[in-house]
Amino acid sequence: MSIVQFVKSKLFFKQILIAFVGLIVFVFVIKVVLRFSTNHNQKIEVPNLSKLSIEEAALKLNDLDLDYIVIDSASYNPEYPKFSVIEQNPEAGEFVKEKRKIYLTLNPSRYRDVTIPNLNGRTKRQAISELRAIGFKVSQDFIYINDIGKDVVRGMRHNGKILNPNEKLQKNSEITLVLGDGGMGQNSAQTDSINDDVDF
Repeated sequence: MSIVQFVKSKLFFKQILIAFVGLIVFVFVIKVVLRFSTNHNQKIEVPNLSKLSIEEAALKLNDLDLDYIVIDSASYNPEYPKFSVIEQNPEAGEFVKEKRKIYLTLNPSRYRDVTIPNLNGRTKRQAISELRAIGFKVSQDFIYINDIGKDVVRGMRHNGKILNPNEKLQKNSEITLVLGDGGMGQNSAQTDSINDDVDF
């Protein structure tokens, strides 16, 4: 049988039809396999993990077939329990596929330590602004000592302890400023009791 006769024969068209059907079946099978392997159209809503411990968050994510990774802790937030989830990515309410990794940021156990600046010689206003800017509270119960520089910083204290520049103190701690009284002898009784141990 010549090629021309073969092309015109029913056998040729039958083989073409079989090949065409086989191609369609192959494409269909590939699509089905990809759909299952990539979890096509499968969506899992990310739960709200805020304020949960890492153990509680892990159980909740495992039940949904989701993974998690703990990243560096954030700044301490007193409104959240210690070591609880303070941030998550993706956020609660978003839809993801199974096995998706949820990145968790935990609340530290305390405020971080901050270096005490050298404020000796600064004015009261300057010192208050700088201390607040780096995360400290400033007591309004100032300690005055006999000094010619009125409202000039001559020292700092925390819970009665003298603070020296470059020491570390927990952020959000309250600092009391020791100030000059302008040489007017204000609070002389208090001055006599602290004058010996205040750093100048």
